[in-house]
Amino acid sequence: MEPVVIYIIIALAALVGGTVLGKLVFSKNTKKQVEDAEQQAQRIITDGNLQAENLKKEKLLEAKEKFVQLKLEHEKDVLQRTQKIVEGENRIKQKEQSLNQKDQNLEKQVKDNDAIKETLNRQIEVVNAKRTELEKHQEEHIRRLEKVAGLTAEDAKTQLIESLKQEAHTKALVIQQEIIEDAKQKAGKEARKIVIQTIQRTAAEVAIENSITVFNLESDEIKGSIIGREGRNIRALEAATGVDLIVDDTPEAIVLSSFDPLRREIARLSLQRLVADGRIHPARIEEVVEKTKKQIDDQVMEIGERTAMELGVHGLHKELIRMVGRMRFRSSYGQNLLMHSRETANLCAIMASELGMNPKLAKRAGLLHDIGKVPDEETELSHALLGAKLAEKYGENPAVVNAIGAHHDEMEMQYVISPIIQACDAISGARPGARREIMQQYIQRIKDLENMALAYTGVEKAYAIQAGRELRVIVEADKVTDGDSEKLSFEIAQKIQTEMTFPGQIKVTVIREKRSVNVAR
Repeated sequence: MEPVVIYIIIALAALVGGTVLGKLVFSKNTKKQVEDAEQQAQRIITDGNLQAENLKKEKLLEAKEKFVQLKLEHEKDVLQRTQKIVEGENRIKQKEQSLNQKDQNLEKQVKDNDAIKETLNRQIEVVNAKRTELEKHQEEHIRRLEKVAGLTAEDAKTQLIESLKQEAHTKALVIQQEIIEDAKQKAGKEARKIVIQTIQRTAAEVAIENSITVFNLESDEIKGSIIGREGRNIRALEAATGVDLIVDDTPEAIVLSSFDPLRREIARLSLQRLVADGRIHPARIEEVVEKTKKQIDDQVMEIGERTAMELGVHGLHKELIRMVGRMRFRSSYGQNLLMHSRETANLCAIMASELGMNPKLAKRAGLLHDIGKVPDEETELSHALLGAKLAEKYGENPAVVNAIGAHHDEMEMQYVISPIIQACDAISGARPGARREIMQQYIQRIKDLENMALAYTGVEKAYAIQAGRELRVIVEADKVTDGDSEKLSFEIAQKIQTEMTFPGQIKVTVIREKRSVNVAR
């Protein structure tokens, strides 16, 4: 192709340059080559035209095919839209038919309702006429009754209401008493069942702590060494331990007197070490007492840890463990505090299990409920509130804190385990042999029972019997009826329950006796 192009350029130059230049430059052979080039160019032009024609036909065919495809897609889309329109029209027609049917039904119901309304109006008119007639007959009947009875309708109504009111009051009191008795029996039965099962599954010791400890000696000669010259040894020992040492004529014995069992134990162990060592003088006494106090502190921690481990109470703060250990050397009404707390914890766990609650949480609260009785410092708070404060301080569960503070009703009970702790504390303290009761308190409780019953109108005599477990009330027969006797018994029992604190339960028996006495002369 390159020579042909050159030839075409040369030819064009020749044509531009003119004929003369062409004659000078080109020869015959050149003319022939130019003719050949022109023929070849003509053939190239012809081939190009043919290719352009073919390309045009191909493009026309492709355009036609594209047009046909677009036309088919358009027709398909139009068909789908037409089908949707037809379906929508069909649904609209169905809805129109349904609405027409409902309109017809509503028109029919309205017509039926009008007919029913007319029928009811006619019946109401008939009923009103009969009511008017009945009222006339009733008025006439009332006038006849008034003539026969000699009372007006209002008077008869008042008398009837009063009689019915008295009868209803009496029956209501009887029904109330029956319901209360039934509820008490059922509740008491279930409560006794749970409490008895709890107590049967718990074994407790019956032991009474005293305020004195007797220290036995091998011989009376040691008493002189304990007393020391001019009593300096015994004074040093009393000053160091805070315990009174009573040395009397009792053979081979010295009495250690103190209301604090922990101090008595320190004094006993110190005296035991001094007697065994034989060196008894003020300096040695102070040294031995300090060592003994440290030993007791270690023993207290050991007792607290062992108690927590035996009960399965884990995660207690060290201070709480130490307080639990100190309970071993405290007593409450003659009952050892640690034994009482252990017993209460076991009772709480068993009762919580019977009631379907968390036994571990209840056992924890039962063990700690009296920690306010062994404080490090004296305070004006009661032991329950102080115990709750200490438990809260050392991160105990809020339910445990509330149970400790509420077991003597000094704090509102906010959790379910709180009444369980209170009940188990009472069970442990009120069982036979658990505590001693001071004679003055016992006599005062008996007098309060009798005076409470004598304060009621119609009560002639009152006797507290069976160590205060039963109250016999004798009423005057002409002032108190049989119905009033039941009411009086109920009211006295409720007042005792709300105003007095007592172990166990108190039975109230009201006796009404009618006597007729005549003398034959």
